Amino acid sequence: MLSTDRFLAFLATSFVVIAVPGPSVMFTISRAMTVGRRGALLTVVGNTAGVYVQVVAVAFGVGALVERSILAYTVLRFVGAAYVVYLGVQAIRHRHALSVAASARGMPAPTRRLIADGFLVGVANPKTIVFFAAIAPQFIDRNAGQFTGQLLVLGAAFCSIALISDSVWATVAGSARAWFAKSPRRMASVSGAGGLAMIGIGATLAVSGRTE
Repeated sequence: MLSTDRFLAFLATSFVVIAVPGPSVMFTISRAMTVGRRGALLTVVGNTAGVYVQVVAVAFGVGALVERSILAYTVLRFVGAAYVVYLGVQAIRHRHALSVAASARGMPAPTRRLIADGFLVGVANPKTIVFFAAIAPQFIDRNAGQFTGQLLVLGAAFCSIALISDSVWATVAGSARAWFAKSPRRMASVSGAGGLAMIGIGATLAVSGRTE
């Protein structure tokens, strides 16, 4: 299996890729502003699950196909970008309802829906496929065999770091949202801003394909 040195080097590389603020972090923060800390944390859980599905796909060969196919990569990128834009539009459309619900502490959004939102964004993120198809194999000990098993272990480690990092961002942003929720007007403004941020993130992903 993996040597300790290779595994630690992979953890360090993954931490840098994940922790540096970028569109993924902004998406998490935007979700916290629009659906609250609980919603953002559940979105993070769904996103992480979606990412690991990609890890499994790469481990069993799908990732190599997407990496080589410009069409497959482009389709996947646009699907992810379109869904992020859709979530942003929904946040803007329902910003006043969100502000009232937050102020009144009404029924929270369904857990399954929040996790599904994150899952769809995570599973449609082409960055993960490219990362695990092109970069992660460099940390695998081919002489030790069990290539698929090693890649699945690396994927689990990557997802664990992402889960912790994104959860921290979600918690911090969710706590800030609590202050905004004291005023319906402030809450409507921050929900609208979060929606605009998600639309901007989606547009950026569609144009550049960058998700780090």
